[in-house]
Amino acid sequence: MTDMSRFTSALAVSMVRFLRHKQALGRDYSREYFTLRSLDRFLTQWQASDLDAATFLSWCEGRKYVASGVRRAEMRTVRAYSLYRRRTEPDCYVPDSSLFPPEHVRRLPYIFSEGEIRRLVDGTLKLRRIAHTPLRREAVRLAVVLLYCAGLRLRELLRLEVKDYDPTDGVLYIRDSKFHKSRKIPLSADAIAELEQYFEARHRLAGHREGGKRLLWNGSRQADGYGRGRLRLAMWQLLDAEGIRSADDRRPTIHSLRHTFAVHVLLRWYRSGVELQSRLPQLATYMGHVSIVSTERYLHFVADLSSAASARFASHSARLLGEPADATENPV
Repeated sequence: MTDMSRFTSALAVSMVRFLRHKQALGRDYSREYFTLRSLDRFLTQWQASDLDAATFLSWCEGRKYVASGVRRAEMRTVRAYSLYRRRTEPDCYVPDSSLFPPEHVRRLPYIFSEGEIRRLVDGTLKLRRIAHTPLRREAVRLAVVLLYCAGLRLRELLRLEVKDYDPTDGVLYIRDSKFHKSRKIPLSADAIAELEQYFEARHRLAGHREGGKRLLWNGSRQADGYGRGRLRLAMWQLLDAEGIRSADDRRPTIHSLRHTFAVHVLLRWYRSGVELQSRLPQLATYMGHVSIVSTERYLHFVADLSSAASARFASHSARLLGEPADATENPV
């Protein structure tokens, strides 16, 4: 929940109104909140009565240390806010988007192989156990399992509480996620087994299985659950230990596990011969998407997927043409 009371500049009222309007439409807008908070602090510091071209450029100058793609996104947020203001204040300043820095080239997600997923899960046993975080290995192992097996967003994982898991039905309840959507997702037998093992270790340590506690807990007495930064650091250490790198020699992102989940589901469907078009809405619902258009962004045409699709096409075309299936696979 964003704290709107922290806005203090001359434009505070319209900024808060804009943010609340966007959030009412179902958008998280947390990043945009921090962008406008930065601008608000700048206006307050310089006692500016309004936003004009000179003030905007001065604020942008102070953001030069930020990557160009991030700066562009921040400047677009200010432009969107200014356009919102223009509805009731026709003469207000609106930044010229042609002056914005270039976007980042979108980094393609890394698709882990099944062998790499096994290495990540097994590699958690090698993580250094720290005295004040005795459940670190178990917590990171569970994080890898749920991010891959359930295709969770990182934010969804970190917000999970013990009460959100129903051991009777093997279901996770994802509350108020993106676009304020909640959903129940059934877990695989392997994921359920991992959860039960984690709970056993957690119960042996402190008996913390009552409701109201974060699911992903490393045993620390200082914190109830994992934060984004600490989990990202643990994942980096795990990726480094296993030597897993993308083609450009960078660490795969945590979000790549969600992409991998979607691709591997599609690959299993291809191999089992199910009707894909009827299943895609199910996958979209499971992943918490508004429509299958969002889901399609996750379905990358990797080599294994290409082979499976080609094999299915060869099988169908062989039946249509009355040829043996292997004739289409080796025409020469």
